[in-house]
Amino acid sequence: MDTTREMARRVLREYGETYVHEAGIRLRDTPAPLYQLLVLCVLLSAPIRAATAVAAARELFGDRLRTPRRMADSPWQQRVDALGRTHYRRYDESTATALGNGARLVLERWNGDLRRLRDEAGGDPAAVRELLQEVPRIGATGSDIFCREAQAVWPELRPFVDARVRAAAAGVGLPGTPRALAELVPPAEFARFADGLVRIALTPDAAGRLRAA
Repeated sequence: MDTTREMARRVLREYGETYVHEAGIRLRDTPAPLYQLLVLCVLLSAPIRAATAVAAARELFGDRLRTPRRMADSPWQQRVDALGRTHYRRYDESTATALGNGARLVLERWNGDLRRLRDEAGGDPAAVRELLQEVPRIGATGSDIFCREAQAVWPELRPFVDARVRAAAAGVGLPGTPRALAELVPPAEFARFADGLVRIALTPDAAGRLRAA
């Protein structure tokens, strides 16, 4: 039996939910869901639990703040209140400001359509990451998260693997290079696979339990 492929199947089966899916985003290569992914990345960039950031994204989207225009036009206090309802504490006011400023940047720079960012980058993953970091609160971590999720609909990013994915892969006995990891699962499943490895890294004893099984 190919133990690495079996381990990859277990990662998908037991941990393979993307963060965009958990946040209620139906990710497609269209402006609104791509912007929602950007919002999620802003929220995940703070030093706060991933589950809290995901809940905050769902709350903002439930308040109909699903497009850069709606986010830019929303009152600052509405954004603060939405974040507060999900216990996104300590960072609620600064994040509310960053979301408003980021929405205005997306509107002014890319006419509200992040596919224009991709076009500006020429499909180059490093250039995509660099442009994303012009958005307030998006740094190296946030741009990595965006590319890890967006590779499901932007195949030119695939296989995108960040440091956390590589470390988690090593922890369960899988290879650490993007190409070697990509050979273990179908291309359409790679984003789920990468997020599954991240979830393993964030779950106590998950790697040990998978190795022991």
